Amino acid sequence: MEVSIEQEINQIEVGKPHLVILGAGASYAAFPNGDKNGKILPLMNNFVETLGIEKLIEGAKIKTTSNNFEDIYSEIHKNPELESLRKELENEVYNYFQNMEIPDEPTIYDHLVLSLRNKDFIATFNWDPFLVQAIQRNGKRFKLPRVLFLHGNVEVGYCENGHMMGNNGGFCHECDQPLTPTNILYPVSEKNYHLDEFISRQWATLEDLLKHVFMVTVFGYGAPVSDTRAVELLKKAWGSTDSRNLEEFEIIDVRDEDDLTSTWSPFIHSHHYRVENSFYNSWIANHPRRSGEAYLNQFMNAMFIDNNPLPKDADFQQLWEWYDKLQAVEDEKNITNSSSGQFKGTHPILMVNSILKTLNH
Repeated sequence: MEVSIEQEINQIEVGKPHLVILGAGASYAAFPNGDKNGKILPLMNNFVETLGIEKLIEGAKIKTTSNNFEDIYSEIHKNPELESLRKELENEVYNYFQNMEIPDEPTIYDHLVLSLRNKDFIATFNWDPFLVQAIQRNGKRFKLPRVLFLHGNVEVGYCENGHMMGNNGGFCHECDQPLTPTNILYPVSEKNYHLDEFISRQWATLEDLLKHVFMVTVFGYGAPVSDTRAVELLKKAWGSTDSRNLEEFEIIDVRDEDDLTSTWSPFIHSHHYRVENSFYNSWIANHPRRSGEAYLNQFMNAMFIDNNPLPKDADFQQLWEWYDKLQAVEDEKNITNSSSGQFKGTHPILMVNSILKTLNH
């Protein structure tokens, strides 16, 4: 039995979410030449030089000889005498990322958000504004995935009364109060997720969500040693791999496959995984907005399927016209309201459901 591209496009059966977890490697892959103005995304090993904060750190009498920002910041964070330096450093970092702009042409992040449906989720560890900016410019035309910001984000604010989240600097549509900027979590080994109201709710939703997904794609997130708490929370929510024998786990990363499978082995059941070194080889890019249906056809129904790769070299007008035919089928079948198994969330304040109210307008 074989499923054609046309049959896949017209097939709407899966309501369970596809979850994408983004790390710094995803942003670096999407913007290797920097933002719209050539502003480079820093990595931990060139963070200080890229941001130009050498002089800020030089007089601090730091013991570490490492150039890694994680090591430098952790030492400053542990020393109460350096609190003023820490705050100044955090301000420099926040301002650097807040002033970044997505390039005018379509990027991997545009392709990513367009290739997922409203039932799907993206959980990002990244501080940069690019994912939000991609949602803004595509969301007026398409129903896009919902987003969780696991370490905060410079582009996102939230209502302290729990109504919604949206653009940093905007106002709540319910109580007309200014949105509070989200805090961003810095690279220290002990991150107290539960102490930040916004971030704790994001994690609570992610933990709930992981119980309902059919597929997880990890894109550019290496589960660093400095974030052991995050990995612990993910493992707890995922549970035993013996109980996840139907779910698929996909990794998009340039690292060696053996290294990657070793890192993510607590999440992989037997052979139910795939490793790709490029987003454009991923399940999402080859079955846009139908990753669940393709998964059902190949893994559950044992059918042969054809890829329907997104047009990665298309300009925005061409890109949107290509995706129009996919969403037209969704609209015709009223997929947003009627998907069987669609994740609703059980937490009283599920702010991710409200993000598109402000980010798209």
